[in-house]
Amino acid sequence: MISEISAGTRICGLIGNPVEHSLSPAMHNAAFRKTGLDYMYLPFKVTENNLSGAIHGVRSLNFKGLNVTIPHKVAIIPFLDELEPMAEKIGAVNTIVNDNGYLKGYNTDAGGFIRSLTEKGIDPGGKNIVILGAGGASRAVSFTLAEQGADIVILNRRQEMSWAEELTQNILRFFKSSIKAKELNDANLKSVLKSADILVNATSVGMSPNIDQTLITGKLIRPQIVVFDIIYNPIKTRLLAEAEKAGARTIGGLNMLVWQGALSFKLWTGVEAPVDIMKKEAVNILSKTV
Repeated sequence: MISEISAGTRICGLIGNPVEHSLSPAMHNAAFRKTGLDYMYLPFKVTENNLSGAIHGVRSLNFKGLNVTIPHKVAIIPFLDELEPMAEKIGAVNTIVNDNGYLKGYNTDAGGFIRSLTEKGIDPGGKNIVILGAGGASRAVSFTLAEQGADIVILNRRQEMSWAEELTQNILRFFKSSIKAKELNDANLKSVLKSADILVNATSVGMSPNIDQTLITGKLIRPQIVVFDIIYNPIKTRLLAEAEKAGARTIGGLNMLVWQGALSFKLWTGVEAPVDIMKKEAVNILSKTV
């Protein structure tokens, strides 16, 4: 905990349902301690019915900002005064900055994903990228990759192909990108992975407690590919483990989690976040849950 709280302490927080297992409070409070900023970050469980009241409270109490998680990333938008361009395109917000009652929404999930690539020296521009899934996480990933000029194939389950098709059409409204939607099956996986530079798992398959699950086994993974699993619990998913055995480069979801938090931190404080401290705090917590 931050040792001293005063009338000048700025409050940031997380709203969602559930929020009990979020790593964000620990990451951000560790970052505030490291930088010496008089801020505190708290989690708030907010139901759909109480969303309007929660935002009214943010304005009235002059919270500096919020992170927004499931299930409010889309529903929050009508309560905001402005959206940054990428959040508007994606149609989802995960960060809010309060400027004396004026609320602006951002999507740092998108930026966090790209920073996770660039810190490894990977430029997605012009790369062939396969994305598994077409849900909320895939939206942020797909839009930001399209903005970077990547060639994208989205694979999704047959019963939810409409999601993938709608996502590709939405992206094409904003970007002149090469993007296709295909059914997630063995034949299509084999076909698209032959020329893929980057594979992104944007589904929840393999997330704790179902850590033995994976959509792709190592025999389909070429050593030349980069495999990015946005799941952060466990830190090393079965997909990442199999990719490593196949000789591929891997990036875990913890990187994206930390970078999206670091970008939120900068938006609220104007100060560069201590990324290493945030990551260390997250790893410590996840290690204790194993």
